[in-house]
Amino acid sequence: MLAATTDLLRLLAVPAFGWAAWRDVRTRRLPNELWYPLAAIGLVALLVDATAHLPLTSVDDRLFFVRVGVSLLILIPFAYGLWWFGGFGGADAKALMTLALLFPTYPVFYLSNDTMPFVATTLGVFSLTVLTNAVLLGLAYPLYLGARNALRGNVSVLMFVGRRTPVSALTHEHGRLFETPDGVTRHGLDIDALRMYLRWRGTSLAALRASPAAHRDPASVEGTHDPTDGAVDADEAPDDAPPADTNPTFDAEYDDPWAAARFLDDIDGSAYGTTPEDLRDGLRVVTTRETVWLSPGIPFIVPVFLGLVVGLTYGDLLFGLLSALGLV
Repeated sequence: MLAATTDLLRLLAVPAFGWAAWRDVRTRRLPNELWYPLAAIGLVALLVDATAHLPLTSVDDRLFFVRVGVSLLILIPFAYGLWWFGGFGGADAKALMTLALLFPTYPVFYLSNDTMPFVATTLGVFSLTVLTNAVLLGLAYPLYLGARNALRGNVSVLMFVGRRTPVSALTHEHGRLFETPDGVTRHGLDIDALRMYLRWRGTSLAALRASPAAHRDPASVEGTHDPTDGAVDADEAPDDAPPADTNPTFDAEYDDPWAAARFLDDIDGSAYGTTPEDLRDGLRVVTTRETVWLSPGIPFIVPVFLGLVVGLTYGDLLFGLLSALGLV
C-alpha cells in the first residue's frame, strides 16, 4: 500500500482511537493528554499539505483550503456546542475536534488495482464522513440490543434501549437505571453516582443489599470517605457481606433516608445530576431486586472509532447508501 507521507502519519490516530474506545468502555474516563500528540500530528500534517497547495494555481488547490475550512470552522464549533449544551461528553467533543484537524480532507491509499477509501463524498471533507459513519453505526446499536434481549427472553418496552443486568454486577457497570420502585424512568440513578455513594459510606453493594433497612437509617453513617468520581477502577470496599435479605422492610421513617441528602451536600460538585430522591429510589431498587434494566452506556467514542476505520477502508456509508438508491 502506497500513500502520501502525511496520510501515513495520520494512521497513527487509528490505534490511539482504538485504545480510547476500549478505555472509555471500561472506565468512562479518558486522559486529556491523549489528544495533544494527535492534535500535533494533525497540525504538522496539515501544514505540510497546505504548503504543497501554495500558491493557489488550480481548482484543486482552492478546494483543499475550502475543505479544510469546512472541517475546522464547522465541525469544531459543532462539537464544542454539543458539549456546551450537554449533548456530548468532554472526551467526545475533543475526539471530534481532533478528527477535524487530523482529517480535513480524504486520505488516499493506493492498492495494487484500486484506492481506498472506495466511496468518497462530493464535498470531500473526511472528518464529516467519520461523523456520519459514527452516527449511522450508533443507530444500529438499538437493533443489536433488541435482538440480544429477544434471544435471552428479555422482552420489554426497554429491550431496544437497555439490557437486563444482575444487580451484583453493577459495581463494574456503567449507565443509568431504567427503573424506580414505581415503574420505568428515563432518568434513573447513574451507576457512577451509586459507586460514589458506596465509597462515601465506606461500604459495598453486597453489604447494602444484606441489610438495607439498617443502611436506610441515616444514623448508621458514622465516618465518611472520599467518594472519588465513581470510576470503576478505584479501590472497592470488600464484597464479602452475607446474602441479601429477600424481604427487606422499610417501615421506619427518617428525615433523610439513606443519608442521601447528606451525601450530596458533603461531596464537592454534583454526582452526575443525582438528586436525593433519585438516589433513594435507586437504592430501593438495587436492594430489592436481583436484576435491573440498565442503559447500555456505550460512549460515543466507540462508534467514532468504528466510523474512522470504516471511513479509511470503505468510505462514506451514507453517501454509498444514497448512491445505491440513486439519490446522489
